[in-house]
Amino acid sequence: MTNQRIATVKRTTGETEVQVTINLDGTGICKSDTGIPFLDHMIHQISSHGLFDLDIQAKGDWEIDDHHTNEDVGITLGQALHQALGHKKGIVRFGHFVAPLDESLIQVALDFSGRPHLSYGLDIPTQRVGNYDTQLVREFFVAVVNHSQMTLHIRQLDGINSHHIIEATFKAFARAMRMATEIDPRRAETIPSSKGVL
Repeated sequence: MTNQRIATVKRTTGETEVQVTINLDGTGICKSDTGIPFLDHMIHQISSHGLFDLDIQAKGDWEIDDHHTNEDVGITLGQALHQALGHKKGIVRFGHFVAPLDESLIQVALDFSGRPHLSYGLDIPTQRVGNYDTQLVREFFVAVVNHSQMTLHIRQLDGINSHHIIEATFKAFARAMRMATEIDPRRAETIPSSKGVL
């Protein structure tokens, strides 16, 4: 790559302080310290299976709950993705993947369209995985979608174990993003849209 697709974004609010660095052309190196162990585990899935280098550091109002930190990590990751993609010239743009994890099967399709939209079809059977509130999975993806300006569809094709369902979702998401953000050698420096802009 001649053009480095790397971005660092820092977000500070009265509730959280988050910094995200992403390298879209990495090798899956990940450092994640969000104060939410299960979220760190899922971020490692994004990095490992997407081959993105990620460094995510967060401080939050964990004494209240994990909601603000979880959401602000998603917002900041989305902003970093958007910045790293830049003009989006030459990218594949669309990505899709179906990931199995034991009994669970999750389908993800996405488009870096510039039009934020989430269609979320997970049916997670338990309120918590360890200490992690499973409602926060949707909130994380809402934040990423809105700030990266992607269209994202998540479908649960099978699954009864909450951990498996969520982890398969993050793995499928990572693989779909890897596909969508890769450079298409046939597209060269053109915008992947008949409109000429994304």
